Amino acid sequence: MTAHRVRLSVLALALALFGLMRMLPAPAGLSADGWAVAALAAVMAMLWLSGALPLALTSVLPFILLPLMGVMKPAGVAGLYWSPVIFLVLGGAIIAVAVETHQLHRRLALAVVARAPASPRGLVVAFMAATALVSMGVSNTATAFIMMPVALAVAGALAGPASGGAGLVTAMVLGVAYAANIGGLGTLVGTPTNAISAGIVERSLGLQVDFLTWLAFGVPLVLLAIPATALILIALFRVPGGRLDREELVTLLGRQGALTPDQKRLLPLLALLLLGWVVWPLLAVAFKLPAPDDGMVAMAVSLLLFIVPSAERDGALLDWKATTARLPWDILLLFGGGLALAGAITDSGLAAWIGAQLSALEALPTLMLALLVVGLVVLVTEFASNVAAASAFMPVVAAVAVQTGTAPLPLVMASAFAATWGFMMPSGTPPNAIAFATGHVSIGQMVRAGFFVNLLGILLMVGVSFGVAALLG
Repeated sequence: MTAHRVRLSVLALALALFGLMRMLPAPAGLSADGWAVAALAAVMAMLWLSGALPLALTSVLPFILLPLMGVMKPAGVAGLYWSPVIFLVLGGAIIAVAVETHQLHRRLALAVVARAPASPRGLVVAFMAATALVSMGVSNTATAFIMMPVALAVAGALAGPASGGAGLVTAMVLGVAYAANIGGLGTLVGTPTNAISAGIVERSLGLQVDFLTWLAFGVPLVLLAIPATALILIALFRVPGGRLDREELVTLLGRQGALTPDQKRLLPLLALLLLGWVVWPLLAVAFKLPAPDDGMVAMAVSLLLFIVPSAERDGALLDWKATTARLPWDILLLFGGGLALAGAITDSGLAAWIGAQLSALEALPTLMLALLVVGLVVLVTEFASNVAAASAFMPVVAAVAVQTGTAPLPLVMASAFAATWGFMMPSGTPPNAIAFATGHVSIGQMVRAGFFVNLLGILLMVGVSFGVAALLG
């Protein structure tokens, strides 16, 4: 059977599943709109996982089907496709183009290579550790945009069979994406989902999760998860352990001399970007200033890239026409589709209905309950945005903790971590989408690697949260 016939068969199955769910009555307690959204989510999951349609095209289904099913009007659905995070993705992509255009990523690559263990496996671990460290203070998406071209530069220089070839490239690309998400769990400001979860916990349970409390739970998780995830990727993609000639690698990357005039003009803009992402939020809290958004900062710096004149050619540091050809427009549509589906899942009451079913688990032992709750949140965040998963499920998890008499802090902390722990789908998190956009990772590879990393994460998030809570008393 040809690949096209296989895709047609999957499309037929998806259509049959959709028709069957639309004919069946909604489960007790779930509204008709919620059941309609469940049918849409099932079809999109099947198409995303199978690749029967291009991922970006599957992402337009909410705009087509939600109005046809009477769940939302077209204007309302269209509004779900755009959010501040889209500006962050777009701005981050533009900045990444500037870094690549002026070869700054090669300088960073050389700096990492000079300090990393001289082996393909060592490079995977080193890049993941560096990415996680950056992600503790810079948003996950921005970190992925900064580190991905650097990892690709190094992996591309090591394309030979002796260093793992395509397996090393895939491990490096997924490693950067996964480490950007994992590192963001280390601090309260590492990702917006953390702050949202902490706010919901305080409102629902009266427990204040401040910066230091989050740090106590988050840092041990990051320290354990980064090397463990690296080992999974190394094993799955058969990254060899032989030694590399560091000098040869540096030569392949191209030795860098003094900074070029344009590099000198770009560096202050990147410093401004980091100040906006790291320092401005702290000043906003200290002096009660308007809270910034990472997307605002990224777009402001992006605008400057087309204004600041180049010292080496006629025009600005970036040319708009050349830049647009390199921007991931399909990924913006893919992520917008995920946002639209997430909004529909929440607004239709489907997320709340799923969460309400957790009350039936109160008879289970505490750790078993925690594993199931965290596993469910991980599953949901693969198809809903991290923020939507946290917003929908954290109040429910808090209620379950109260109803079952479970110690609330470790359960809600593990669930808060789980809202960011979606590694199987490109639509799960922006770093996943960035990794997929490189063209070096297939859906099958991401699903396979993400499945094992998700299983690992469920165990780690529950184990670390309950272990730290026990130590804190």
